[in-house]
Amino acid sequence: MKASETGKLGEERVCAYLIGHGYRIAARNFRIRGGEIDIVAENSFYIAFVEVKTRRPDSMTTGFEAVTKRKKGLIIRAAAEYCIRHPSGLQPRFDTAQVIADEGRILRIDYIENAFDTTGYNFIF
Repeated sequence: MKASETGKLGEERVCAYLIGHGYRIAARNFRIRGGEIDIVAENSFYIAFVEVKTRRPDSMTTGFEAVTKRKKGLIIRAAAEYCIRHPSGLQPRFDTAQVIADEGRILRIDYIENAFDTTGYNFIF
């Protein structure tokens, strides 16, 4: 299975996870120049901007480690643009999901709510 197919499978499973936890998927792969948000999900209180990283069990780095300071900045910038285009009264939150997959099988989903915030970045929501 190609890496892009594995990543897509991981995103699909995280969407199912979120729906199972009471979220509505508002957008997938929201892109602006220089940034992308894998999943935008909403519940009664939050608009969650979710970064999904799919890894093999023997990966040298975790999916969480792959969300670098630079990547966080790009996600925050894309989220700010999303909020401008789609205003809501919900509290924004930045989540990260790590999906462990092997040969097309999802072995585990690790999900961190509020994995990072805008501290140190020039964005205020």
